Amino acid sequence: MPELTTLQHFIGGKPTAPASGEYFESSNPATRRPLYRAARGDATDIDRAVTAATAAFEDPRWRDLSQTRRGHLLRRLGDLIAEHAEELARTETLDNGKLLREMRGQLATLPEYYHYYAGLADKIHGDVIPTSDRRVLNYTAREPLGVVGAITPWNSPLTLTSSKLAPALCAGNTVVVKPSEHTSASVLRLAELALEAGFPPGAVNVVTGFGAEAGQPLVDHPGLAKISFTGSTATGSRIASAAAGRFIGSTLELGGKSPNIVFEDADIPNAAMGVVAGIFAAAGQTCIAGSRVLVHRSVHDELLERVTARARAIRIGDPLEETTELGPLAFADQRDKVAGYVDLGREEGARVLTGGRATDGGGLGGWFYEPTILVDVDNSMRVVREEIFGPVLAVLPFDTEEEAVRIANDTEYGLAAGVWTTSLSRAHRMADRLEAGTVWVNTYRAMSPMSPRQGFKTSGVGVEHGTETIKEYTRLKSVWINTGEEPVADPFTMRS
Repeated sequence: MPELTTLQHFIGGKPTAPASGEYFESSNPATRRPLYRAARGDATDIDRAVTAATAAFEDPRWRDLSQTRRGHLLRRLGDLIAEHAEELARTETLDNGKLLREMRGQLATLPEYYHYYAGLADKIHGDVIPTSDRRVLNYTAREPLGVVGAITPWNSPLTLTSSKLAPALCAGNTVVVKPSEHTSASVLRLAELALEAGFPPGAVNVVTGFGAEAGQPLVDHPGLAKISFTGSTATGSRIASAAAGRFIGSTLELGGKSPNIVFEDADIPNAAMGVVAGIFAAAGQTCIAGSRVLVHRSVHDELLERVTARARAIRIGDPLEETTELGPLAFADQRDKVAGYVDLGREEGARVLTGGRATDGGGLGGWFYEPTILVDVDNSMRVVREEIFGPVLAVLPFDTEEEAVRIANDTEYGLAAGVWTTSLSRAHRMADRLEAGTVWVNTYRAMSPMSPRQGFKTSGVGVEHGTETIKEYTRLKSVWINTGEEPVADPFTMRS
């Protein structure tokens, strides 16, 4: 067997060996074969990265760079990502098992994140505030925060890192990224491309390793001005508590158990395809997965028949092959978790209509699980209430719009929802009443760097994407200037 490639941290603009000298292996989830060795980061490595990011933030080459020039760097980074799209897509497919054709699609649009924020960079500004004294000028300014910590998950490493990195750099911050231990390679390559684009050394740093050993020290580091995290609600809650205790900001995109609601007047063939895409794309490993399907009883059987037929026909196999439609889960523990939930569903009284078994992917030997549909469920069951993060769909019938809204909102989560109807008035009513940060009507999983995303309830805090996210990465300063020559007559009655 050939010797594995060794990946180092990326700190201060160069590959950096771990302080401990320790490494860990990452494997291809489709075959279980080792891919590479990555540096096993710890608190010392995090401190080195934050120190490098702090130095870069204070360096005149970055601090005094005009906003327009920052935009030029972001555009160049987007162009470099486009140039290396095939390499990056293959890297992610090998690392987390997503379909290569899906990753090619993501990489085709990923440069848009950087191009969008490149255009926004010189449009970050404050306001002039009117005062009662014409001699006094009051204006506001938006300033970068400092060093931003970004902790990103394994299901979409480049996309979810970019949703934090692009606006953070656009606003003038520097960044330390701790990617998932399951998917280090593509994020390290992104940091190299940022240096090539012209960002100063230390503007983008990556420390690889495990959550307890590297992620927690990043959250706790006193040099951090903000933390941005995408992942589980439980971990997000701990990060929010730590950030609040130090009075720094946090942006958190967390879990979901999103309802996909099909009404009796829907285009049923189109809705069926939307349901399949909402849960089985990316093997269900997405926080916005439409894992609960609520379907009007009058079209329940027709929709279920179409979805079941398509689920049974999904081609499972090598994610590098163009004909494959479902790749593996990202690692062994995740497949075990999915299998455990399906077993729990059976114990709760659910019936497995199709799927419900682990598979080796046609002899590949990886962490595959069949597309699974659970019926005879109700909203009190754990398989309906808890995030499974796999290709498992729970189907619930309803009779009225009021009942659909009640079931949909009866969850601790509020990340996304889908509505399938030909009634425009119903579409607006549902969009208004559903407790979710994103509502799709007659589509699912559509997104854009221009459109804000926010989780309601335990699905998150703060905004990602769009112009609103710039507020997450800046602080607001109010400046008062006495423009008159005479001194203030009475300092004890100063007022605007």
